[in-house]
Amino acid sequence: MIPDQDLTNRRADGQEHNMNSLAFSFAGEDLNALSSGALWWPMARLLCVSDLHLGKSERIARRTGTLIPPYEAEDTLSRLQSDLGATGAARMVALGDSFDDMGAAEALSGAVAEWIARLQAGREWIWIAGNHDPAPLSLGGSHRTQAAFGPLTFRHAAAAGAEPGEVSGHFHPKARVGLRGRAISRACFLVDDRRLILPAYGTYTGGLRSSDAALAALMASDAEAILTGPCPARIPMPRTT
Repeated sequence: MIPDQDLTNRRADGQEHNMNSLAFSFAGEDLNALSSGALWWPMARLLCVSDLHLGKSERIARRTGTLIPPYEAEDTLSRLQSDLGATGAARMVALGDSFDDMGAAEALSGAVAEWIARLQAGREWIWIAGNHDPAPLSLGGSHRTQAAFGPLTFRHAAAAGAEPGEVSGHFHPKARVGLRGRAISRACFLVDDRRLILPAYGTYTGGLRSSDAALAALMASDAEAILTGPCPARIPMPRTT
Protein backbone atom coordinates (compact mmCIF):
# COMPACT_ATOMS: atom_id res chain seq x y z
CA MET A 1 0.00 0.00 0.00
CA ILE A 2 1.39 3.41 -0.99
CA PRO A 3 0.81 6.22 1.53
CA ASP A 4 -0.80 9.45 0.49
CA GLN A 5 1.35 12.29 -0.68
CA ASP A 6 1.12 15.96 0.19
CA LEU A 7 1.37 17.30 -3.34
CA THR A 8 2.72 20.80 -3.76
CA ASN A 9 1.54 22.33 -7.01
CA ARG A 10 2.93 25.62 -8.30
CA ARG A 11 0.21 27.51 -10.11
CA ALA A 12 0.72 29.89 -13.00
CA ASP A 13 0.44 32.79 -10.56
CA GLY A 14 3.52 31.50 -8.71
CA GLN A 15 1.63 30.55 -5.56
CA GLU A 16 1.94 27.08 -4.05
CA HIS A 17 -1.05 25.05 -2.87
CA ASN A 18 -1.00 21.73 -1.02
CA MET A 19 -3.38 18.89 -1.92
CA ASN A 20 -3.74 15.41 -0.52
CA SER A 21 -3.22 13.21 -3.56
CA LEU A 22 -1.55 10.12 -4.93
CA ALA A 23 0.63 10.36 -8.02
CA PHE A 24 0.51 7.59 -10.62
CA SER A 25 1.30 6.99 -14.27
CA PHE A 26 -1.33 6.16 -16.88
CA ALA A 27 -0.93 6.00 -20.67
CA GLY A 28 2.52 7.52 -20.26
CA GLU A 29 1.19 10.58 -18.41
CA ASP A 30 1.82 11.65 -14.81
CA LEU A 31 -1.54 12.04 -13.07
CA ASN A 32 -2.76 12.70 -9.54
CA ALA A 33 -5.76 11.12 -7.84
CA LEU A 34 -7.00 13.78 -5.41
CA SER A 35 -8.50 12.81 -2.06
CA SER A 36 -11.80 14.35 -3.19
CA GLY A 37 -12.17 11.95 -6.12
CA ALA A 38 -11.02 14.46 -8.75
CA LEU A 39 -8.30 13.65 -11.28
CA TRP A 40 -5.54 16.21 -11.87
CA TRP A 41 -3.31 16.13 -14.97
CA PRO A 42 -0.63 18.75 -14.28
CA MET A 43 1.02 18.76 -17.73
CA ALA A 44 -2.31 19.59 -19.40
CA ARG A 45 -3.51 21.76 -16.48
CA LEU A 46 -6.69 19.65 -16.66
CA LEU A 47 -9.00 18.78 -13.76
CA CYS A 48 -11.55 16.01 -14.33
CA VAL A 49 -14.51 14.95 -12.18
CA SER A 50 -17.33 12.51 -12.80
CA ASP A 51 -20.94 12.04 -11.79
CA LEU A 52 -21.76 15.27 -9.96
CA HIS A 53 -25.50 14.41 -10.02
CA LEU A 54 -26.42 17.99 -9.15
CA GLY A 55 -30.06 18.31 -8.08
CA LYS A 56 -30.41 14.78 -6.76
CA SER A 57 -32.30 15.85 -3.61
CA GLU A 58 -34.81 17.77 -5.77
CA ARG A 59 -35.29 14.74 -8.04
CA ILE A 60 -35.85 12.39 -5.08
CA ALA A 61 -38.41 14.77 -3.56
CA ARG A 62 -40.17 15.23 -6.91
CA ARG A 63 -40.41 11.52 -7.73
CA THR A 64 -40.88 9.91 -4.30
CA GLY A 65 -41.93 12.66 -1.91
CA THR A 66 -38.96 11.81 0.33
CA LEU A 67 -37.24 14.91 1.67
CA ILE A 68 -33.50 14.91 2.28
CA PRO A 69 -31.36 17.96 3.06
CA PRO A 70 -31.28 19.92 -0.23
CA TYR A 71 -27.69 21.08 0.06
CA GLU A 72 -25.85 18.52 -2.08
CA ALA A 73 -25.28 20.98 -4.95
CA GLU A 74 -23.67 23.49 -2.61
CA ASP A 75 -21.53 20.81 -0.98
CA THR A 76 -20.42 19.39 -4.34
CA LEU A 77 -19.64 22.79 -5.84
CA SER A 78 -17.76 23.86 -2.71
CA ARG A 79 -15.41 20.89 -3.04
CA LEU A 80 -15.05 21.50 -6.78
CA GLN A 81 -14.24 25.15 -6.16
CA SER A 82 -11.55 24.09 -3.70
CA ASP A 83 -9.99 21.66 -6.19
CA LEU A 84 -10.06 24.20 -9.02
CA GLY A 85 -8.47 26.80 -6.78
CA ALA A 86 -5.78 24.46 -5.46
CA THR A 87 -4.75 23.23 -8.91
CA GLY A 88 -5.24 26.42 -10.90
CA ALA A 89 -6.75 24.25 -13.66
CA ALA A 90 -7.07 25.90 -17.07
CA ARG A 91 -9.35 23.14 -18.38
CA MET A 92 -12.19 21.37 -16.59
CA VAL A 93 -13.82 18.13 -17.83
CA ALA A 94 -17.05 16.88 -16.24
CA LEU A 95 -17.42 13.22 -17.23
CA GLY A 96 -21.20 13.02 -17.52
CA ASP A 97 -24.18 12.63 -15.20
CA SER A 98 -23.43 16.14 -14.02
CA PHE A 99 -27.17 16.57 -13.36
CA ASP A 100 -29.50 13.97 -11.91
CA ASP A 101 -32.13 14.37 -14.66
CA MET A 102 -33.66 17.02 -16.90
CA GLY A 103 -35.98 18.26 -14.16
CA ALA A 104 -33.09 18.63 -11.72
CA ALA A 105 -31.17 20.72 -14.25
CA GLU A 106 -34.19 22.94 -14.88
CA ALA A 107 -34.77 23.35 -11.14
CA LEU A 108 -31.26 24.61 -10.35
CA SER A 109 -31.51 27.76 -8.31
CA GLY A 110 -30.19 31.00 -9.72
CA ALA A 111 -27.51 31.00 -7.04
CA VAL A 112 -26.25 27.54 -8.09
CA ALA A 113 -26.27 28.49 -11.79
CA GLU A 114 -24.33 31.66 -11.00
CA TRP A 115 -21.85 29.65 -8.91
CA ILE A 116 -21.20 27.33 -11.87
CA ALA A 117 -20.71 30.36 -14.11
CA ARG A 118 -18.11 31.76 -11.70
CA LEU A 119 -16.25 28.44 -11.71
CA GLN A 120 -16.26 28.45 -15.52
CA ALA A 121 -14.85 31.95 -15.81
CA GLY A 122 -11.35 32.07 -17.28
CA ARG A 123 -11.04 28.36 -18.11
CA GLU A 124 -12.16 25.91 -20.78
CA TRP A 125 -15.11 23.89 -19.50
CA ILE A 126 -16.27 20.66 -21.14
CA TRP A 127 -19.48 18.80 -20.27
CA ILE A 128 -19.36 15.17 -21.40
CA ALA A 129 -22.82 13.69 -22.02
CA GLY A 130 -23.98 11.01 -19.57
CA ASN A 131 -27.00 8.75 -19.31
CA HIS A 132 -28.71 11.11 -16.81
CA ASP A 133 -27.74 14.37 -18.47
CA PRO A 134 -30.20 16.68 -20.19
CA ALA A 135 -29.10 18.21 -23.47
CA PRO A 136 -28.68 20.86 -24.59
CA LEU A 137 -27.90 22.74 -21.39
CA SER A 138 -28.29 26.48 -21.00
CA LEU A 139 -25.13 26.64 -18.89
CA GLY A 140 -21.87 27.76 -20.46
CA GLY A 141 -19.11 25.50 -21.68
CA SER A 142 -18.98 23.04 -24.57
CA HIS A 143 -21.03 19.85 -24.71
CA ARG A 144 -19.52 16.68 -26.19
CA THR A 145 -20.04 12.93 -26.27
CA GLN A 146 -16.31 12.49 -25.61
CA ALA A 147 -13.10 14.52 -25.72
CA ALA A 148 -9.51 13.52 -26.53
CA PHE A 149 -6.38 15.29 -25.32
CA GLY A 150 -3.02 13.76 -26.11
CA PRO A 151 -3.12 10.02 -25.28
CA LEU A 152 -6.24 10.31 -23.09
CA THR A 153 -9.86 9.97 -24.23
CA PHE A 154 -12.57 11.16 -21.83
CA ARG A 155 -16.06 9.64 -22.03
CA HIS A 156 -18.87 8.91 -19.59
CA ALA A 157 -18.94 5.10 -19.59
CA ALA A 158 -16.17 2.64 -20.37
CA ALA A 159 -16.52 1.16 -23.85
CA ALA A 160 -15.90 -2.49 -24.60
CA GLY A 161 -12.64 -2.87 -26.50
CA ALA A 162 -11.74 0.79 -25.92
CA GLU A 163 -8.34 2.04 -26.99
CA PRO A 164 -5.67 2.45 -24.28
CA GLY A 165 -5.91 5.76 -22.42
CA GLU A 166 -9.67 5.73 -21.78
CA VAL A 167 -10.83 7.84 -18.80
CA SER A 168 -14.46 7.34 -17.73
CA GLY A 169 -16.91 7.40 -14.82
CA HIS A 170 -20.52 6.14 -14.66
CA PHE A 171 -20.05 3.17 -12.29
CA HIS A 172 -19.34 5.10 -9.05
CA PRO A 173 -16.72 2.49 -8.02
CA LYS A 174 -16.00 1.86 -4.37
CA ALA A 175 -13.74 -0.64 -2.63
CA ARG A 176 -14.29 -2.58 0.58
CA VAL A 177 -11.12 -3.44 2.49
CA GLY A 178 -10.19 -4.75 5.92
CA LEU A 179 -8.41 -2.39 8.28
CA ARG A 180 -7.44 -3.20 11.85
CA GLY A 181 -10.04 -5.91 12.19
CA ARG A 182 -12.92 -4.04 10.60
CA ALA A 183 -14.17 -3.47 7.08
CA ILE A 184 -14.24 -0.01 5.52
CA SER A 185 -15.69 1.11 2.21
CA ARG A 186 -14.40 4.05 0.20
CA ALA A 187 -15.05 5.50 -3.21
CA CYS A 188 -12.11 4.72 -5.45
CA PHE A 189 -10.42 5.13 -8.80
CA LEU A 190 -9.88 1.89 -10.76
CA VAL A 191 -6.87 1.71 -13.07
CA ASP A 192 -5.17 -0.84 -15.30
CA ASP A 193 -2.97 -0.50 -18.39
CA ARG A 194 -5.89 0.43 -20.67
CA ARG A 195 -8.51 2.32 -18.71
CA LEU A 196 -9.09 4.55 -15.71
CA ILE A 197 -12.51 4.76 -14.04
CA LEU A 198 -13.19 7.70 -11.71
CA PRO A 199 -15.31 7.63 -8.56
CA ALA A 200 -18.50 9.66 -8.31
CA TYR A 201 -17.69 13.20 -7.14
CA GLY A 202 -21.16 14.37 -6.14
CA THR A 203 -22.75 14.23 -2.72
CA TYR A 204 -25.49 11.54 -2.28
CA THR A 205 -24.11 9.46 -5.18
CA GLY A 206 -23.47 6.07 -3.54
CA GLY A 207 -21.32 3.49 -5.30
CA LEU A 208 -20.82 0.08 -6.90
CA ARG A 209 -18.38 -2.32 -5.27
CA SER A 210 -15.29 -3.13 -7.29
CA SER A 211 -16.18 -6.82 -6.89
CA ASP A 212 -19.34 -6.35 -8.97
CA ALA A 213 -19.36 -8.41 -12.16
CA ALA A 214 -19.72 -5.30 -14.34
CA LEU A 215 -16.47 -3.82 -13.05
CA ALA A 216 -14.65 -7.14 -12.83
CA ALA A 217 -15.39 -7.72 -16.52
CA LEU A 218 -13.99 -4.32 -17.53
CA MET A 219 -10.76 -4.27 -15.55
CA ALA A 220 -7.65 -6.39 -16.12
CA SER A 221 -6.68 -9.03 -13.58
CA ASP A 222 -3.85 -6.83 -12.27
CA ALA A 223 -6.02 -3.69 -11.94
CA GLU A 224 -5.56 -1.49 -8.89
CA ALA A 225 -7.85 0.71 -6.81
CA ILE A 226 -6.87 4.14 -5.47
CA LEU A 227 -8.94 4.84 -2.39
CA THR A 228 -10.21 8.38 -1.84
CA GLY A 229 -10.43 10.12 1.52
CA PRO A 230 -7.94 11.85 3.82
CA CYS A 231 -5.21 9.30 3.05
CA PRO A 232 -5.41 8.21 -0.62
CA ALA A 233 -3.86 4.76 -1.04
CA ARG A 234 -3.27 2.36 -3.93
CA ILE A 235 -4.16 -1.32 -3.46
CA PRO A 236 -4.94 -4.32 -5.67
CA MET A 237 -8.52 -3.98 -6.92
CA PRO A 238 -10.73 -5.96 -4.48
CA ARG A 239 -12.62 -8.66 -6.34
CA THR A 240 -14.46 -10.37 -3.46
CA THR A 241 -17.23 -9.03 -1.24
